[in-house]
Amino acid sequence: MKKLKKTGYNALIIVEDIGLLVIAISTVIAMSFEIVSMFNAMKVTLADLLLLFIYLEVLAMVGIYLKSGKLPVRIPLYITIVAVARYMILDMKNLDTYRVLGLSGAVLILAIAILAIRYGHTKFPYDDKEDS
Repeated sequence: MKKLKKTGYNALIIVEDIGLLVIAISTVIAMSFEIVSMFNAMKVTLADLLLLFIYLEVLAMVGIYLKSGKLPVRIPLYITIVAVARYMILDMKNLDTYRVLGLSGAVLILAIAILAIRYGHTKFPYDDKEDS
């Protein structure tokens, strides 16, 4: 039974690594398409830069996960804040006041969540026993 359990765990690790590799390769491909479109347009906008930043954050998240085996919770929150900012920049002309306030409130809630997570990690760090 232990051998079956260990084999299943190893299979899950392999599937997980393949999934991370697919995410990394897909992100690099999407990033290269964005760079090519910027060259073709001969113009770089703030929305383009924010999109490239999102791609870099995804790659950083994959790298951290591969290195440490832990998924950092804050990085998806950072990515979400940048994505909301990008959405607001792209659709600013079509957004009414309430939607802008709602999106701004969402960013504020995400920022507060990041601060709470950081505070929790500094005040209540994990024990080594809990990590294993």
